[in-house]
Amino acid sequence: MKKLLSVIGGLALAAVMLAADVTGKWVGKVETPNGSRDVTMTFKVDGSTLTGSMSGRNGDTPIENGKVSGDDISFTVTRKFNDTEFKTNYKGTIKGDTIDLKYQMRDNDMSLTLKRAAS
Repeated sequence: MKKLLSVIGGLALAAVMLAADVTGKWVGKVETPNGSRDVTMTFKVDGSTLTGSMSGRNGDTPIENGKVSGDDISFTVTRKFNDTEFKTNYKGTIKGDTIDLKYQMRDNDMSLTLKRAAS
């Protein structure tokens, strides 16, 4: 039994260690009815925990509930507009220097591709 628990613990640790490192700055464009907007996200990974921020026309907004597991990434961004909070949940896949994200905006399914910014 102890041996089985050690193996399971080792596999869990390996999964965390194999989480893609997305630490750094990422850029992309979002298409809106009013034209395209530049998006900049800055991420930091510690184990499987993802922190960072999303830059926008109203400044930086921290990401919440961020997770990275292998090539999967997820996080939430909460924005305020006219005293109303809007939570957007992002989920996606990391492929090298590209992150493909899916999210919903006003009941519309949206996608966003981020590229790792040059240092």
